[in-house]
Amino acid sequence: MKFHAETSERGAKPPQASSIPSRNGTVREATGAAATFLSGRFQQWFENRLPLSDHVTLTQRTVYILPTRPGLMLGVTLLVLLVASINYQLNLGYLLTFLLAGSALVGMHVSHATLRGLAMNLIAPSARYAGATATFDVTLTNARRTARYGIGVSVLTPQDMGGQKSRERHWAWTDVPAQGASVVQVAFTPRQRGLHRLPTLTAETRFPLGTFRVWTVWRPAAQMLVYPAPEPSPPPLPPGEPRSGGTAAPVRAQSTGEFDGVRAYRRGDPMKLVVWKKAVNALSSDGAGGTLVVRDTQQAQRHELWLDFMQANAVGTEQKLARLCAWILQADKLGLDYGLRLPGLEIKPASGEAHKRQCLEALALC
Repeated sequence: MKFHAETSERGAKPPQASSIPSRNGTVREATGAAATFLSGRFQQWFENRLPLSDHVTLTQRTVYILPTRPGLMLGVTLLVLLVASINYQLNLGYLLTFLLAGSALVGMHVSHATLRGLAMNLIAPSARYAGATATFDVTLTNARRTARYGIGVSVLTPQDMGGQKSRERHWAWTDVPAQGASVVQVAFTPRQRGLHRLPTLTAETRFPLGTFRVWTVWRPAAQMLVYPAPEPSPPPLPPGEPRSGGTAAPVRAQSTGEFDGVRAYRRGDPMKLVVWKKAVNALSSDGAGGTLVVRDTQQAQRHELWLDFMQANAVGTEQKLARLCAWILQADKLGLDYGLRLPGLEIKPASGEAHKRQCLEALALC
C-alpha cells in the first residue's frame, strides 16, 4: 500500500503552465483598470477645482512644468558625465557637463515663460448635430515684446492627468507674434444631444529643447446646444391634417415628401415651390420645353403638416427624435409650413430658418 501511494505521488502531473500567463494577464488588467479609475477620479477632482471662465490669463500658479522622457535621459546622462569626470579628473568633462546642465536650466525657464502671461479667449460655437465634428476658435494674445513659439491647444481627454500619451490627441499648434494674437481651431465630437458645457482644454509647449513639458488646464464656461442626429433614411413626411373647421380629407404625402396639388408657374412665384421633377419628366417625354409647375399653396393652406412625436413610428425616444429631426430638415428644404408636437410642448406651423431652429432646439432639450 505504501509502494502504491509513493508511485501515485511520483506520477502526479504538475500544474499546467498555461494557467500562469493567464493569471498574470488578469493581474495586469486589474492593475490597469485600477490605475485608470484612480486617474479618472483624480482628473475629475482636479477639474472641479478650476473656475469656469471663457477668458483666462496664465500666471505662475496656473502653469505646470515637468521633465519629459528626453529630459530625464538628459539628466541621467549628465549624472554619468559628472561621475566620470570626477573619477578621471577630466576638466573638459566638467566643462561639457556644466555646459549641458546650464543649457537645460535656461531651456526650462524659457519653456515656462512661453506660457506664463499668455491670455486665452474662447469664442463659443454654434449648435451642432450629435455625432458631427464641432469646432470653435481660441484666441491667444501675447502682450510682451518677444514672440512665443510652439504652443498647442487641445481637448483634455480622460486619463491625461495620469500620464497617458498626449500625442494621441489632436493638437492645434501655433506661434504667437510679439504684441499680437493668433487664433487656433479646436475640434471635438459631441455624442449626445442637449445643452452641454464645452470640454476642458489644455495648452502645452515644449519649446525650445523639448526637455520640459509646460502645460495648463482651462475649464471654459461656454455651453453648446447639440441637436439630435437626423435619421439617415427617414420615411416620407406624414399626411397633412385638415385645419380646424375644415372638412377636406387629409392630403397624403408622396414618396418624395411633396404634397399633391400643382398648378402652372406664374410670374413672381418663388423658385423653391417649383416641382422640378415634373418639369424634367415633361421635357423628356415630348422633347420640347416643358411647362414649369409649382405646388398649389392655396390647397396647402387648407391643410397643416404636423410632425408628431407619437406618430413617429420608431423604437425608443432617441430614434423618434432622430426621425423628427430628419422630417424637419426635409420639410424646411421643401419650403413647407410645419408644426411640431412633443410631450408637453406644441409649436404652431410656420416656416423659415428661425422656425427650424426653434423646432431643433425643442428636440435637443426634450
